[in-house]
Amino acid sequence: MRACTQGVADYLKQAGLANRGLVIGYDTRFASEDFASAAAEVVAGNGMKVYLCPEATPTPVISFGVVAQKTSGAIIITASHNPAHWNGFKYKTDDGASVPTEVITELEKNISHTLATGKINKVPLTEAIEQGRVEYLNLAPLYFDHLTKLIDLNELRQARLKLAVDPMFGAGIGYFKELLGGGNIKLTEINNERNPLFPWIRPEPIAANLDKLSAMVREQGADVGLATDGDADRIGILDENGVFLTPLQVFALLALYLLEVRGERGAIVKTITTTSMLYRLGEIFKVPVYETPVGFKDVAPIMLAEDALIGGEESGGYGFRGHIPERDGILAGLYFLDLMIKTGKTPSQLIGYLYSKVGPHHFKRIDMEFPAEERQAINNRLKSNPPDAIDGVKVVKFDTADGFRFTLVDTTWLLIRFSGTEPVLRIYTESDSPARVERLLELGKKLAGV
Repeated sequence: MRACTQGVADYLKQAGLANRGLVIGYDTRFASEDFASAAAEVVAGNGMKVYLCPEATPTPVISFGVVAQKTSGAIIITASHNPAHWNGFKYKTDDGASVPTEVITELEKNISHTLATGKINKVPLTEAIEQGRVEYLNLAPLYFDHLTKLIDLNELRQARLKLAVDPMFGAGIGYFKELLGGGNIKLTEINNERNPLFPWIRPEPIAANLDKLSAMVREQGADVGLATDGDADRIGILDENGVFLTPLQVFALLALYLLEVRGERGAIVKTITTTSMLYRLGEIFKVPVYETPVGFKDVAPIMLAEDALIGGEESGGYGFRGHIPERDGILAGLYFLDLMIKTGKTPSQLIGYLYSKVGPHHFKRIDMEFPAEERQAINNRLKSNPPDAIDGVKVVKFDTADGFRFTLVDTTWLLIRFSGTEPVLRIYTESDSPARVERLLELGKKLAGV
């Protein structure tokens, strides 16, 4: 971890950014604060100023802190949505965004060099604090103040809504409560203490991990359930019946909110695994839609270049214009609540309203573990024999930009790709009925031979 930090410090020196300092933050995982302190010692040892978070802080808050403090970027100790035995090291650029591929390449070169030479500059944390090289900085007030410029929090607080919130033992603990407290909203928060084991769950806000939140929504008669992942850059939403809204539905609803309710205009940036509903919304509201490979590091550059209104991915991460070119589960949750208030509709009614504009769209993804030695065989199988039709419907486009995607004549799509972060094969599909989605997933398994 110190070698990774040294690699970042070397990159910042090479890029002429070292004089702007660096934000360092962390999540609620085991020893994250210790890793963050060790990183601070290395950055300070390289003669750079460090703004160190004094407590576990959501990734979007840290990313905004980069912009607010005008630093050269941030180091974040987090494994996001991954299982409890993981931890991770993220570097954010000076605009608060995920690192582009060319910067990753430079960082990897530097880290390899550091590991080979063993040369790491560091200074004890107490000494760095005494010298003023490390300064503790709570970024939450800066973030809260910024949100007031994006949404009317006072109006939200006065809404007579009952909310069920699950921060999943992660860094988002207390944020919705702080932002929405003091008014008419009744908010109940579960899994809101630090527990690095993430008992009973994996901190990823998908249906399989939200049974407790779903039960609470039903038992308490809540209007909506909101869940954030381990570092709060992703959002999961349950309707008033405790039913999980797919990230594709949420993405389309957030785009509809910005375009129709707020009357804004701007490009939409989607990853290959997200919904074709966005193309229909693009047609209706006459805005361009751009598609990228999976990963927000590919979404962010287009958001910046096109001044895009919204960017998002299938994992439940959405970024917004006027904020940071990065995912923010907290702001996404606030925008969804505002959509409910402004339209007077429940989440399930909002889905019906969306479908009245774009037609019914149903989505599902399955993840399959496979023997590592089978990877090439699966790859060859999919590449060499693309079918002309799937489920009796003609394939009009086959592309391999990120995995193997088959687009059918009726806009249904099936995508098969290897995960970039886990040893699993993912199969995704979106079609006009749940029954057809299940059929397509089985056909996808057959095509891959798994």
